[in-house]
Parts: sequence; C-alpha cells; structure tokens
Amino acid sequence: MNTTNDKELNDAIQTRMEVARQNWGWLLTVGILFVLLGTIGLGMTVALTLTSILFLGAFLLVGGVFSLFYTIKDRKGKTGTELTLNILLAILYVIAGIWVINNPAMASALTTAMIAGLLSALGVIRIIAAFEKKPEAGWGWLLVAGLVSLLLALLIFLHWPVSGLWVIGLFIAIEMIFHGWSYIIIALAARKS
Repeated sequence: MNTTNDKELNDAIQTRMEVARQNWGWLLTVGILFVLLGTIGLGMTVALTLTSILFLGAFLLVGGVFSLFYTIKDRKGKTGTELTLNILLAILYVIAGIWVINNPAMASALTTAMIAGLLSALGVIRIIAAFEKKPEAGWGWLLVAGLVSLLLALLIFLHWPVSGLWVIGLFIAIEMIFHGWSYIIIALAARKS
C-alpha cells in the first residue's frame, strides 16, 4: 500500500517538474513580476495596508449581503433559532464590512494588534518547543524562530497604533518578494534540468 502511494507521489512530482520545464520562462516572468511588485510595495506600505483593509471590508460587506439574501431565500426547513442566528451573523458581517470601509486606519490598527498577539503566542510556543527538543538537532533554529517572532511582536507593540498603518503592507510586500524569488529559483532550476 505504501509503495502505491509513493509511486503516485513520484508520478505527480515528475508531472509537475515536466510542466515547470516546459513553462520555465513564464515562471521566471511571474517571479520577476512578484519581486518588482513587492519591492514597489515596500515603498508604499501605508497605501498597501489601507488598500488591503478596504478589500477586507468590501469582502465582509458583500459576503454579508449575499449571506443575508441566501438565508432569507432558503429559510424553509430551518428552525426559528437557526434562522435568527444566520440572519444575525449576516447582519454582523454587513456591519463589520461597513465599519472597516469607513474606518480603515482603525481596522488596520486592530488587525495589526491581533497579528502582534499571534506573533507573541507563536514565539512563546516555539521557544517552549525548542527547549523540549533541546538535545535534538535543529532545536536552536526553533529557538531563533521563537525569539524572532517575539521581537517582531515587540516592535509592532512598541509603535502601536501607528504600526497599524504600515505593518500589513510591509508583510504583504515581503511575502510578494519571497514568493517571487521562489518562482525565479524554480524556473532557473527547471531550465537547467
């Protein structure tokens, strides 16, 4: 059974490698485009943050409206409590979407605070996990990852709420750059093979 799964996995990898070999030029182009866009994004982190928050607000609003429409249309067969909860949830989405669209700076500050809280929790968990794995190889990298997460959270909290205007945009720009470089590396490796 295990050999069948391994063969299927190897076949899938070979197929993907062949597709990458055939399309390495496109992969390279997309990678360069992501790196360029990410680099441009580094210079406009506030605009990138506010734009992404406005998109979030628009998605909440549209999702809430469609959810409300669907809930009302499909109300047959639902209990009164279920119907009421679905309507309240849809209205909550609409209200949240309107609030985010009308207050993008505040929404980005709150989102950034949640990101910092998440980074703090991840940092603590990684540090604890590192010390539990201490005799094993690689525990030091886990410790470093935990310390970096805590450092990022601290930097965000020290400059909060102003950091809410640029952190999300910075993270998006950095992700685009790394994503682009991964495409470039895959394209160049595919070209050589």
